[in-house]
Amino acid sequence: MLHLSDGEWKLMNCLWEKDATIMELTKEIGEEQDWTKSTIITMLNRLEKKGAVVYREEGRAKRYYPVIDRDLVAVHETEGFLDKVYQGSVALMLNAMAGNRKLKKKDIRELRAMLDQWEQEDSETER
Repeated sequence: MLHLSDGEWKLMNCLWEKDATIMELTKEIGEEQDWTKSTIITMLNRLEKKGAVVYREEGRAKRYYPVIDRDLVAVHETEGFLDKVYQGSVALMLNAMAGNRKLKKKDIRELRAMLDQWEQEDSETER
């Protein structure tokens, strides 16, 4: 599966929102990231070689489109992070986050609701 660098994530997030030309990407994120047009071109070329984007010629411009699904890449990256940092344990990660007070009450409520839902779905499939 595909691994994206931090910069590639920034570009892909823009393209997942809306396909774009090099000039549009340069205007949208080039300034905030202090990236030049040539930096964006280099990164798009890498993403194209990885099979993450394609482009279509529009006159003199190239319009770039993502060809990978955001959710699939996010799941793969998350699993890799869990394996690398927490030996694949979601519980260890949550314990670390709770221990550092990174989980707010709202986060805990949302997690509890998800866990309750998954537990219910599991018990329904066991019947």
